[in-house]
Amino acid sequence: MSPCPNDRLDPGVIYDGGLLTSAIRFAMNSEKLALLLTREMPYGKYKGRMIADLPGHYLDWFAREGFPSGELGALIALMYELDHNDLRALLDPLRR
Repeated sequence: MSPCPNDRLDPGVIYDGGLLTSAIRFAMNSEKLALLLTREMPYGKYKGRMIADLPGHYLDWFAREGFPSGELGALIALMYELDHNDLRALLDPLRR
């Protein structure tokens, strides 16, 4: 990852080739947010746990080491952004 190449964006944000930006666009649809509550982590220590229920330290690890490619990576990146910005409560209405 490298510093953000675009002066119009927050210079404190690490540019990741657009994955986090893609995750934000991905989140603009409530159906995509609902996927966080229905998709399970397919592998690793938290295999079988809903992506919305992954612990923050695990999401932080992905942010440091890199998100997987594809939809899974976009969902994990989205969940990381929600967790990092203390926005997990946005999922509460969808849990009902």
